[in-house]
Amino acid sequence: MRPSPSDGPARMRALAAGLPRALEDGFRAGRELAPPAREDRSSVVAVGMGGSAIAADLARGLVSAESPVGYSVWRSPNLPRSVDRRTHVILVSYSGNTWETLQAYDAAARAGAYRTVITSGGTLAERATEDGVAVLTVPPGLPPRATVGQQLGGLIGLLDPWFPESNEGRIARVAERVSALAAAYARPRGPAALLAEKVGDRLPFIYAESGFFALARRWKTQIEENAKRLAVFDEVPELFHNAIVGWDATARAVAAKYAVLLLEWSGEAPLTRQSFRYLETLLQRKGARVLRVPLAAEDRLEALFAGICLGDYVSLCLADLRGVDPLPVDAIVRFKAALAAPGRRSRK
Repeated sequence: MRPSPSDGPARMRALAAGLPRALEDGFRAGRELAPPAREDRSSVVAVGMGGSAIAADLARGLVSAESPVGYSVWRSPNLPRSVDRRTHVILVSYSGNTWETLQAYDAAARAGAYRTVITSGGTLAERATEDGVAVLTVPPGLPPRATVGQQLGGLIGLLDPWFPESNEGRIARVAERVSALAAAYARPRGPAALLAEKVGDRLPFIYAESGFFALARRWKTQIEENAKRLAVFDEVPELFHNAIVGWDATARAVAAKYAVLLLEWSGEAPLTRQSFRYLETLLQRKGARVLRVPLAAEDRLEALFAGICLGDYVSLCLADLRGVDPLPVDAIVRFKAALAAPGRRSRK
């Protein structure tokens, strides 16, 4: 491994190790701000972009499976027309300066929606404070993707009144168990390092069943930002109605350049497990490298959070193999600078 030009690898590993504690901290903060469950406000729209939206995506599978509240994630400055005074809009922007989220904040106000903000500061925090809108503050100075613990915990806390029973004890239990798993994932020859070695230079495809679709997306984005390489994600059973055709037509010489990671939860339905085995057989026949990644936990939240932690370490190990610093995301910085440049609107 080539030496990295900064302390980025050590810092990102420390942040990965701190995810369980961050989940607990975020939940407590969110629970303190949680409005009571009300029949006239049973719709929740979480708004965010990039790393600030992934926690909202991750919460969706859990909330949809265990809570009666209607929950959706919106990656756009323009809110759906269905948003009204009966909607709880949760606006997530780590920096507090994401223009799309700021515009959505105003749109939610015009619609009369109940608003809550999750941010580390910036314009969003300032405006929310002025407007008397509740603010869940997450620690500043971190890469947005590394705040998934605080944000996911915060979202679960904010929605805790909608669950059949409080998640407080559950969160503590999951944090304790995942802390032990994280120590194993961090080992030089641990599960994360071995998975990264098996992926090697192959293009990684990450597949998961629909309830863990956002977890597959998290793996994909972490590989892209930390390891600075492309990745692909998709969901079961949807991929059996499109992607499977592409795989079936792929030549063995091409498929050999791909690694497919199957994120499989032990609580999946029998037909889902059968579908994964069919897919595994097809991919192996095509010559792709297939890697089964069991999410071995009966509790959906534990499986989800352990999967987040493992995926983060896999992405960091892939960065090690390439000799790249996982911390900087220069392409994103350049893009934001281009949008902020004087006269940019006149050039559109």
